[in-house]
Amino acid sequence: VTLDAWRLHRKHVFVLSEAGKPVYSRYGSEEALSSTMGVMMALVSFLEADKNAIRSIHAADGYKVVFVRRSPLVLVAVARTRQSEQEIAHELLYIYYQILSLLTWTQLNHIFQQKQNYDLRRLLAGSERITDNLLDLMAHDPSFLMGAVRCLPLAASVRDAVSTSLQQAKAKSLVFSILLSGNQLVSLVRKKDQFLHPIDLHLLFNLISSSSSFREGEAWTPICLPKFNSSGFFHAHISYLEQEMDLCLLLVSTDREDFFTVSDCKRRFQERLRRRGVQHALQDALRTPFYSVAQVGIPDLRHFIYKSKSSGLFTSPEIEAPYVREEDKERLLGLYQYLHSRAHNSSRPLKNIYFTGPRENLLAWVTSAFELYICYSPLGTKAGAISAVNKLMKWIRREEDRLFILTPQTY
Repeated sequence: VTLDAWRLHRKHVFVLSEAGKPVYSRYGSEEALSSTMGVMMALVSFLEADKNAIRSIHAADGYKVVFVRRSPLVLVAVARTRQSEQEIAHELLYIYYQILSLLTWTQLNHIFQQKQNYDLRRLLAGSERITDNLLDLMAHDPSFLMGAVRCLPLAASVRDAVSTSLQQAKAKSLVFSILLSGNQLVSLVRKKDQFLHPIDLHLLFNLISSSSSFREGEAWTPICLPKFNSSGFFHAHISYLEQEMDLCLLLVSTDREDFFTVSDCKRRFQERLRRRGVQHALQDALRTPFYSVAQVGIPDLRHFIYKSKSSGLFTSPEIEAPYVREEDKERLLGLYQYLHSRAHNSSRPLKNIYFTGPRENLLAWVTSAFELYICYSPLGTKAGAISAVNKLMKWIRREEDRLFILTPQTY
């Protein structure tokens, strides 16, 4: 705690048990921080004695300390960022769900009912890189802020051919078939009446991006999808279609003995792709996984994020000049976080926000159907911004079958 390098980090995340035992720390060793975590638990317990609950502490130097209690765990973040207390608490919930995805809620509760001061690190040993990776993703990927998933831009005819191939390569135990590239969704086929929450999809994306070993063959791993069912495990067949293609196939099954049947689904899916002749079109799409804001044709527009609320999907172009350096990209995300927190403020939510800054102007528009955040030149006017929004909405409507999955397929 006294080391300058440790104190320089803008956000710390700690997970501890209700007995004050360390479970996870983003930076530094949990052992060395056990007394700090003890103080955090003492604060929680002190207020609970008065039938109260601590949510946050705001310090004069811009630090926020945010607490999330999810028995038997307590999650704490110490942050000096532009995020609101609400957004930081939302990130802590992601860490909680990440732990559930490895253990299940049932197992977690059973462990601490048996032994209150159990050291959970024994069960989570080796999974720290998955949690670290999730925090890294949340620091630069707007998917988590928006609570939505980004699709790989793809011609509707190609996406339909991929989805139909997935749909036909099914097995009785399959619940979800997901094809993804990087942290972008290519196709998703689900069992009728079964829905996958964006949080569960983010956890699956994170699992895959945190390990390169999935590229080496076919993996069969237990996974809990906490928003779908936090009580039990599914089994996921994870493999890449080709070594040189960044396309990962996830087949989620209810039967842990069904590896060979599910593996055969992958073979049948690849066969159907070849027969439909869409592999070249997929390869072309993977070469340009992002589109440029210049394609929209609005001169002062620098970047935007558009979220469709009904589908839980969002789209945004590649971040380009003048946001070239990492700190510039972080600053842009920080501005979006600020607008998002104002728009979703629990005591006074706003539907329209116009923000003028020295380096860029921003506009937020939140309706029951969508959320739109745009960033444009500081030389632009408010009237220009409103005109840009109308043009952008027309462009999105024109391109929506390429940017979104409009009709998800079912088995």
